[in-house]
Amino acid sequence: MAVDPANIWLALPMPALLVGAQNRLEALNPAAEVFLNAAEKTLVGRTVARCLKTDVDMESDLNRARANQSVLFHHDINISRGDGDQALCDIQIAPLSDGAETMLVLLHPRQIKGRLGRALQVESSAKTAIGLADMLAHEIKNPLAGITGAAQLLAMSLGKRDQEMTDLILQETRRVVDLLKQVEQFGDLRPPNLKPLNIHDLLERARLSASYGVASNMRFLDQYDPSLPLTFGDTDQLSQVFSNLFANAAEAAASQGGTIRIRTYYEPGLRLRSKDGGQAVPLQIEIIDDGPGIAETMLDAVFDPFISSRENGTGLGLALVSKILADHHGAITVKSRPGKTVFRISLPMAPKIPKQDKGDT
Repeated sequence: MAVDPANIWLALPMPALLVGAQNRLEALNPAAEVFLNAAEKTLVGRTVARCLKTDVDMESDLNRARANQSVLFHHDINISRGDGDQALCDIQIAPLSDGAETMLVLLHPRQIKGRLGRALQVESSAKTAIGLADMLAHEIKNPLAGITGAAQLLAMSLGKRDQEMTDLILQETRRVVDLLKQVEQFGDLRPPNLKPLNIHDLLERARLSASYGVASNMRFLDQYDPSLPLTFGDTDQLSQVFSNLFANAAEAAASQGGTIRIRTYYEPGLRLRSKDGGQAVPLQIEIIDDGPGIAETMLDAVFDPFISSRENGTGLGLALVSKILADHHGAITVKSRPGKTVFRISLPMAPKIPKQDKGDT
């Protein structure tokens, strides 16, 4: 069966660009549009140097490959993307055919720096801090019990004025005990029971629950990609992630309420750098609210345990979200300014299950 070259171009999983004689873009495939965060119609006609910010001279390389009618490779080249992040890529430049002026440029993303790089650091930091906090929780509970018992005994023999002080001691120790219980529960989170899941089903379930509870003051809007493939995750734990993020947005908006927008899309080629060679995380979920935003000084630490911008916050909600997603081989990042906060979740796609041969028994 003959294959239409146009279909191959559209189906290429890596970003691909066609560059004409004057080193101006003639075409981009869908993967390149996603990678560069720009539509083809806005980039066609522009020079490569203007569209691809790299640490090599792309125009010189294109001219050389065109003149020699040869293939050129670059390894580990930084390319600035439209979202402000950098991607570490291998670049391949090749003529389309003998004597052709138009060159094919293929990008092979290896690591996304910036957003996902910071996400990995956040996850590692959170795991370390959680383990330390869990250990300290066990050590602190025993002396707290002694303090509580002593305060109760003192209260039995003190006057009213002094009893106010013992009441304060008891109240504060109970608050610390409650916090330690949360830490212990947090540290004992079981490994995820991974299975193929429809992420939209989980989002709708969490949204329905939140709209009747913690986020009843918020209006929900959705922008779902219906073609999104299944992810590989734990139903309860991922539901907890979305519930925490909805609650976080609602608490930030306070009584005046606001809007939570949920967006899903597919970003081919997106990969987290890891010790085992990298983990593809093409499924993207954005939870966007129009609240007051997160202070710039808080952004780098917002997923760390016990860091909270709210007066009575424990700082465990977002840390739990980060830990769960790390256990799912995914990531979460945040961008914020007054009137717009975007939490972006990246998750892997469920592995394909080989079809069983009809002849198998």
